[in-house]
Amino acid sequence: MMVSNPSAAPDEPAWESAAVVRVLPAVAPRKLNKVPFVELADGRLQGVVSSGSDIARVYVASVTAGTHGLSCSTNNNRPCGGLNQGWCCKHLDALIDEAVLQYGQGRVARFLRVEVPEGTRIASALTGTRDPAPAAAVFSRFLRHLSYLELPGSAAPIPELQWFPAGVGR
Repeated sequence: MMVSNPSAAPDEPAWESAAVVRVLPAVAPRKLNKVPFVELADGRLQGVVSSGSDIARVYVASVTAGTHGLSCSTNNNRPCGGLNQGWCCKHLDALIDEAVLQYGQGRVARFLRVEVPEGTRIASALTGTRDPAPAAAVFSRFLRHLSYLELPGSAAPIPELQWFPAGVGR
C-alpha cells in the first residue's frame, strides 16, 4: 500500500504514513547460540548473551544511547565481573558485534550516537562507564520470544502477533 505524502521526495514512499511497517532484513546471518537476542529498544542496544562457562547462565547486557552507559548482569541480577571502569566485558563485545551483524554498523552507531572512525569497531569508540540498567524487561521479552518456538507449526494467525507485518507486497 502506498500513501502519498507531500513532504516526501517524489520517488520515495511515505513509510511513516503507510498502513504497513517496513521490515529490514538482517545484514548478515547470525549464530544464535552465543547471542540469541539483540534489539535496539528503550534507548539502549540490549540483549541476552550466553555464558561461556555455564550453560544455565545468561547475561543481559546493554549500552545506553548517547551516554554509552554500560550494563551487564546475569539472569539472577548478579553484576558481571568483567565490566570495570568503562571497559566493555566480553558479553558487551559479543552483543555489539551481533547487533552490527543484525542491523549494520552505521545503524547501530547512529542509534548509540557514537562517532566510529573508519576501520574501527563500535566497542572501541564507546566512552561510557558502568551504569546498571533494568534487565528484567529485556530478559522477559527474550523468554517470550522463546515461547513462540514451542508453538506447533500452523498457518493460523497468532492474535498477539497480528501487528507484525507478514506478506507485505511492494
